Amino acid sequence: MARTEPRTAVVLFNLGAPDGPRAVAPFLFNLFNDPAIIRAPRPLRWLLAKFIAARRAPVARRIYRELGGASPLLTLTRAQAGALEAALAGDGDLRVFIAMRYWHPFSAETAAAVKAYGAERVVLCPLYPQYSTTTTGSSLSDWRRAAARTGLIAEERVIGCYPTAAGLIAAQARLIRAALDEAEGFGPARVLFSAHGLPKKIIARGDPYQWQVERTAAAVVDALAIDGLDWVVCYQSRVGRLEWIGPGTEAEIRRAGRDRVAVVVVPIAFVSEHSETLVELDIEYSELATAAGVAAYVRVPALGTEPAFIDQLADLVRAAMAGETPARGQCPAEFGACGCRQEEQRHG
Repeated sequence: MARTEPRTAVVLFNLGAPDGPRAVAPFLFNLFNDPAIIRAPRPLRWLLAKFIAARRAPVARRIYRELGGASPLLTLTRAQAGALEAALAGDGDLRVFIAMRYWHPFSAETAAAVKAYGAERVVLCPLYPQYSTTTTGSSLSDWRRAAARTGLIAEERVIGCYPTAAGLIAAQARLIRAALDEAEGFGPARVLFSAHGLPKKIIARGDPYQWQVERTAAAVVDALAIDGLDWVVCYQSRVGRLEWIGPGTEAEIRRAGRDRVAVVVVPIAFVSEHSETLVELDIEYSELATAAGVAAYVRVPALGTEPAFIDQLADLVRAAMAGETPARGQCPAEFGACGCRQEEQRHG
């Protein structure tokens, strides 16, 4: 029987991470050489990236040593890709691929694999629920450059963001309820929705990330429906001397210590475990909580292959395959860097 649906490749975007000690410095160089991260002319950006990577590599290697020398991110992302492919098993001739931004498999490798697969349609799905120019925006640009160089000719569909998607919220709420039950024995608990931070100047350029993170947290709180729930959105992983969005997660942990409450820490913008959850949250911030006198420190796991989350991704892919356009009105007009708005303009 002849195929009626185009052969489809679903490409999951993720950050990427070192797969061994020797990969740390080149990974950091790739990160800081990204014009979405450091907006400087190319020769200057290259020099800055080399300098920053060399300076930060020893610290980063110590961090990855806590994880056995390498990040589990690729393995975990492969598990998510496998779960998504299984959820889409009845939706035609389809395969799920992974494209990492700063380490293997790079977009160029994945674009070549997608071309070899013979894909006629490509659905680009970020594993970043909240859109930022530094994550989804950067990955989209990188993918399009790689696809053009590879000669990949296929219809493109983009899932730009999904900060309040029902399955995402339901999965988060389920995990948080379990963590709140664990913290209950230690008295009052405060939920810290911790997201990766950004310099304020990036938000000032119209990046909707912070607004979308706050929408995600508010939607989860609504889904929990707990009267008087104590919660706050905060931001981790600050580096450098620039002014960053806040409040900082470290400051909120210290405040919880002063208030003598337990904390339930939710990685609200990370759907996969990696160094910033397994080391920064689980080790460094846990130690800080003990030193600050926090009554108890409970960390909610990243969503990973939570069924409601994977089902939500599958629904987003199906909608994209059906030709549904990116959500209109997702972000207020002040966020000119909104990815959905840019995709609408790109496709007329």
